[in-house]
Amino acid sequence: MSVSMPLLARTGDDSRLTQSLGNLRNLSSACGAYGADYNDRQYTAVPDESGMYGDGIAGACSGITAKQCIPQMILGWDAGGGLWGYWIKGTPERCASWPGNCGNFAFYAPSNLWDGSWVGSWRLSNCKAFNSYVGGKFYDKVFWAPKDSATYDPIKKYFDTAVEFSGGISDITLPTYCWSPAAMWAPDVLAWSRRKGNGKDATVGVEPTKATMPGSFKSPGAGLAQYPALKWRMWEHQWLQGIEGEPFNPGFETPTPWLYNQGAASAPAVMCFDGHTQVAKLESVRRDQASALSTAAPLYFVGGNTTRSYYTSIARDAAAKGSDACNAGILTVDGILGRDMLHVGD
Repeated sequence: MSVSMPLLARTGDDSRLTQSLGNLRNLSSACGAYGADYNDRQYTAVPDESGMYGDGIAGACSGITAKQCIPQMILGWDAGGGLWGYWIKGTPERCASWPGNCGNFAFYAPSNLWDGSWVGSWRLSNCKAFNSYVGGKFYDKVFWAPKDSATYDPIKKYFDTAVEFSGGISDITLPTYCWSPAAMWAPDVLAWSRRKGNGKDATVGVEPTKATMPGSFKSPGAGLAQYPALKWRMWEHQWLQGIEGEPFNPGFETPTPWLYNQGAASAPAVMCFDGHTQVAKLESVRRDQASALSTAAPLYFVGGNTTRSYYTSIARDAAAKGSDACNAGILTVDGILGRDMLHVGD
């Protein structure tokens, strides 16, 4: 009996998607275990009190790091007993008391939500603080979708090693699955933004991170999600379903895979706050946004202004750019209190 090659390819494709959804279910369980230890908190790497030290991101970062050495983000121990991780960027002398050689450490800073940077370390879901609730390794298969070959293939050699961390800082590959940075903020930050933007107009002109709120960096309890089945918690950061052509986006200076929101045909595997997983077709999510906008209640911030979009200015097709750009999960209006889609299922 013969089987056509397209059918075989489709079968393999479906199998890898099933594995990705399975990974997200495992990560959902880990989220629950983490919350059980931390009063239902949503994971974040930013100190709760950061907002007490200045207005907005820049003020908070410079203020708190001038006064204390912020706890570092650990990645894990290597085969030689070396500890790897990131320091939050601050005044060097503030961290001089850290024992041993800090050569294994690199700096990072929680940055502006709009530039897609390190808010709550939303791109490092496999850091030690969280991977301890899965398998205890930075390079664990559960953090990579098997279809994400651009990032999966270079580091798969580390999957079968016993150590927590392999390689070096320059060798770090970010995992497939990201957190929702919007859900790492205190919900009042993004709710404030919507009020300042007067509903429909919240899609332009307002930066919620400019609000002076002492508790703005305190991550909320997962139970605060008002639409747990409709608010994304983790998802495939790369465009993996429905992609054709070259694997890397030429719009980036360094080789970077196409992102989940850079093509109208994208359909990322997502895990929501109620723990269910599904494929979320970008086309459907964008239709939901259009429907919500008609009632002056946008689901996420959008706009032709590049400061209002997560790299959609270098999307592959026109349907993923400009006013139709999709920032679901990343720039959710109202943060954890909001929603990224209107319907369960694709």
